[in-house]
Amino acid sequence: MRLAAQLEEMEMLDREYDPGDIEQKWYEFWLENKFFHAQEEDTQSDAFSIVIPPPNVTGVLHMGHALNNTIQDIIIRYKRMDGMNTLWMPGTDHAGIATQNVVEKHLFQKGISRHDLGRDAFIEEVWRWREKHGGLILSQLKRLGASCDWDRIRFTMDEGLSRAVRKVFVSLYQEGLIYRSDYIVNWCPRCHSAISDLEVEHEEEDGYLWHIRYPLIDAEGDIVVATTRPETMLGDTAIAVHPQDERYINLLGKKALLPIMNREIPIVTDPVVDKEFGTGAVKITPAHDLNDYELSLRHDLEIVVVIGESGEMNENAGNYQGMDRFECRIQLEKDLAEQGYLIDKTTYKVPVGKCYRCKTVIEPYLSQQWFVSTKPLAQEAIKAVEQGRTRIIPKQWEKTYFEWMHNIRDWCISRQIWWGHRIPAWYCDECGEIIVSETDPDRCSGCGAENLRQETDVLDTWFSSALWPFSTMGWPDNTPELQRFYPTNVLVTGFDIIFFWVARMMMMGIKFMGDVPFRDVYLHALVRDEEGQKMSKSKGNIVDPIVEMDRYGADAFRFALTAFAAMGRDVRLSDKRIQGYRFFINKIWNAGKYVLSNLDGFNPDDVSFDDLDLDLADKWILNELNVTITETRNALDMYRFNDAADHLYQFVWHIFCDWYIELSKSMLQGDALRKTQWVLNFIYKTILELLHPIIPFVTEEIWQLLPGHKRDSVVITPYPTEMEHLKFPQEAQKMQHIINVISGIRSIRGETNISPSLKLDVILRPASTEIQEVLDDHSLHIFDLSRVKNISFLAPDSPRPTKSALALAQGIEIYVPLEGVIDIDKELERLNKQIEKVNKELEAKQKKLINKNFIEKAKKEIVAEQMRIRNDLQFTLEKLEQARSLLEG
Repeated sequence: MRLAAQLEEMEMLDREYDPGDIEQKWYEFWLENKFFHAQEEDTQSDAFSIVIPPPNVTGVLHMGHALNNTIQDIIIRYKRMDGMNTLWMPGTDHAGIATQNVVEKHLFQKGISRHDLGRDAFIEEVWRWREKHGGLILSQLKRLGASCDWDRIRFTMDEGLSRAVRKVFVSLYQEGLIYRSDYIVNWCPRCHSAISDLEVEHEEEDGYLWHIRYPLIDAEGDIVVATTRPETMLGDTAIAVHPQDERYINLLGKKALLPIMNREIPIVTDPVVDKEFGTGAVKITPAHDLNDYELSLRHDLEIVVVIGESGEMNENAGNYQGMDRFECRIQLEKDLAEQGYLIDKTTYKVPVGKCYRCKTVIEPYLSQQWFVSTKPLAQEAIKAVEQGRTRIIPKQWEKTYFEWMHNIRDWCISRQIWWGHRIPAWYCDECGEIIVSETDPDRCSGCGAENLRQETDVLDTWFSSALWPFSTMGWPDNTPELQRFYPTNVLVTGFDIIFFWVARMMMMGIKFMGDVPFRDVYLHALVRDEEGQKMSKSKGNIVDPIVEMDRYGADAFRFALTAFAAMGRDVRLSDKRIQGYRFFINKIWNAGKYVLSNLDGFNPDDVSFDDLDLDLADKWILNELNVTITETRNALDMYRFNDAADHLYQFVWHIFCDWYIELSKSMLQGDALRKTQWVLNFIYKTILELLHPIIPFVTEEIWQLLPGHKRDSVVITPYPTEMEHLKFPQEAQKMQHIINVISGIRSIRGETNISPSLKLDVILRPASTEIQEVLDDHSLHIFDLSRVKNISFLAPDSPRPTKSALALAQGIEIYVPLEGVIDIDKELERLNKQIEKVNKELEAKQKKLINKNFIEKAKKEIVAEQMRIRNDLQFTLEKLEQARSLLEG
């Protein structure tokens, strides 16, 4: 913009800040100018890339998304401004089980089930739903300000990614790293699908331990077993004891009678049995317990499935067929008791596994599934982190990563649902051949028969997600994007999916690309409420990102997230805290109004820095800016986003606004006008550029109005770097003495209730002649900012002035004579009453906090609050007594 146009538009800042209008305007401007688009043909600039953790296509923006994408956007905007060729790859995940559930519920409202439609028609219905609703979360990310390369949106089931999935599956199968086998899986009766170990949420609940008598067949007496799941006994095929358990040595090789079912089962020995659990004898149900299944293989035991896919007892459960598993438990207990088999029932803490999606209790279930053999893949992924090719930040999560990878189990990748990547395997009913192929075969490779039947299972959603860093860039083709942007520079994600996703991407990236998928993994914590509680609908403490952005604007919301995003600590957020940072945005806005209103006729291109006659205050603020630039860059480079926000907040509010703007008011006249305009414009413009990665909208709005642009947008303006010619450490130290004196005088005014409008006499005793010279030479600033009518200096050996208030500031004693300024007797009376009142309150708090009964029974947060009040009272009392001492002196 030309200066005339800028001056005309300055009126914009006279009205109240309206984030809604501004945010939409500038986001459309950024998109139209393709500022977010990566240039794969650009080989001159350093490349920097991030792939977005793809949100579920069913999703709406929640606080986890908001934190995760705000951090990514800060990084990518920072690197873009730093001159890098940046790619932030966006996209969504097809979210197999979650999406199928949503669409099934939608159909249910119309009285239709997926089985009524059939597989092909149902999948078409899901695609239609995705086209209609699937873009919601992407539009919400744009509302947040996410500067993704929207020309490159990917979907885990788009044509290119589907081709990559097939390629990987076939390759791993041919190497023997994917296999099909009977195995105990975590079965969700509600979702009708196997789920991985990682998708099971474990909770400890109050349950029972049933002690059941099994009669011996070829010996007298019986053997008692303990179980937490009596309904599974209907599928028992053995009893096991520890080989060194002396209680059962005489029963080795014997048989027992399975109660109710009246089936003979052997008594076997196995070192896996815990002698301390229950009676030391355990029932073995190979079809419904992983440990039992593995034991059954060692002892060649029969396997009997008694619970079906819907959680109902099947034909092998005898008279209990058709009952729900938990109904069966109740009836079976009655029958065992009536027939004399139930010896005891005691309370017991039971670990219960539940489906992470629908919270249904998981059933260990024997079925034929597809698996990835992960140990060979995990070894290389372990080495990559050990060798530093990928860093996990914070470093403390490396231990967790290593522990899981060293003890990794094979990954069950098949899911018994319809929506997802259908497993590329076909069965020949003529000869039993299994054909695994990247393309659909038309005949059997074994016998030539044409009646092939494709596998009905689909792949675990995390299988396609594991390929995300390279499949989104066009693999298996060797695309320019892959050559330019793989490996990516950083993955930003929550610590809760380090195993679901991070570890699996590491394994697949190294396997198929020959290199790690990312150089750094930054794991952020969870977003909780201000009390540290997990957000949930039942607690009513959910903070909705869209509501907060509508209320306070995206910038305030983003800054609040950033300010509380300390590495390794959960983010505690509330509406009140976000509102607090809206005040900060307003502070920036009002500073912009002040700066722009004082730039009339100013053009920085007409000013030479070498010709500027900078004042002490000018050099101080420029030096402080340099320090802030360095601190902010260091914080961003080290993923300390909250520190970056804090450095900028402190500089903007407490240095630039509180001090330099006030100091500049007396300098915007006469010979000092041009240099003060230059400093105001330069500092404020740099502030906007420093803040832009965190608060992009308001910074663009005001930056565009400032004179002296070299670029079309702050988005592509170079991020500020430390400037050697603006380092003034000695001048900054001198200016600090001025600031300390002004602060000391203001403090005395506040503590002694002196009217702000009353001009005071001030007596200063500096610790050195050098400090006195600084104060004397620049006393004008003290006069201007602290309403002083006279300043005098006290010799080092002179007695302290009587009836004076005292403030101490790094080598300077500051006295304000109070006689004639306030009614000392009246002020002493007031202070004595306050001291008496605070003393009484403090005494009451002390008694409460030495009461053991209160300390032991009260909630921790209540005790902490009482201690905080006690400490505040002690501080207040100390200040009141200091004020009284000054007046009595």
